[in-house]
Amino acid sequence: MARNKTMVPEAKAALDKFKMEAASEVGVNLKDGYNGDLTSKQAGSVGGQMVKKMIETAEKNMK
Repeated sequence: MARNKTMVPEAKAALDKFKMEAASEVGVNLKDGYNGDLTSKQAGSVGGQMVKKMIETAEKNMK
């Protein structure tokens, strides 16, 4: 069972924007709402790009 609940509901809009930016960077066209037609490769690319950007941000903040 998937548990995709946002821990901080107030952050949902920012997370959606972040996901759209990451998808754009890897060439995946997301639409608002349901994106169940994505391949596993496309979804993984978006998630991987999001993680990469989060790690870069954390490393910059550690300086």
